[in-house]
Amino acid sequence: MKITFLGTNGWYDTRTGNTSSILIQSEDYDIILDAGNGLAKADRYIPQDKPAFLFISHFHIDHIVGLHTLVKFRFPKGLVICGQPGTTGVLNAFVAEPFTVPIAQLSYPVTFLELDEGEHAIPFPVESRLLVHPVPCFGYRLSLDGKIITYCTDTGYCTNAVLLGRNSDLLITECGLKPGQESPGWPHLNPETALKIGKEAHAKRLALTHFGAEVYRSLEDRAEVQEQFQKVCPGLTVATDDLTVEI
Repeated sequence: MKITFLGTNGWYDTRTGNTSSILIQSEDYDIILDAGNGLAKADRYIPQDKPAFLFISHFHIDHIVGLHTLVKFRFPKGLVICGQPGTTGVLNAFVAEPFTVPIAQLSYPVTFLELDEGEHAIPFPVESRLLVHPVPCFGYRLSLDGKIITYCTDTGYCTNAVLLGRNSDLLITECGLKPGQESPGWPHLNPETALKIGKEAHAKRLALTHFGAEVYRSLEDRAEVQEQFQKVCPGLTVATDDLTVEI
């Protein structure tokens, strides 16, 4: 299984990368986590011949702005957009005229699947739980090809992130803040709290992404995180755009 970080910035694009989107290539499905501007690069990596699933964590612009590029794709086996209750209405209003080509007019079939908190089979097993953010935001735990991938973006430390990440083969968390920084009014993780979640969840590997664009102004800033924390977290991945890891 391959995981490619298409966009690793939070909030807005800079020279360090595009906004958040991650591609998972499993044996039977192509799965995309969030639809920031990184989404537009997905066709560089996949022939688009598998059933495709797109999971939306929440509706902040940096996680859905790339949806206007759906018109460039061709998914003959269809695209399923998964998200929290209300996703259908919000995205049909956002991806619409006069802003872009409406979802209903795309050249391939698109269906919506609204998920409550809990466990689902869609057909692969997925668990969704609310994280800690100023707006409702879902974290996801996906079971694919005998592996568990967990995605927790835009959150402060919370029990649900630990529960979703339990015994994951790869736990992907945000890292919006630099070491030691706090943001109690707008919860995000710094490297220490991300590692705390990974340790408590007994995750086998941890990957950091969604680096705050106004905080991590260069890739060197991210490299410092890698250097500082890789000894206490062996196998730590500090993601950059177009990085691919195999699980």
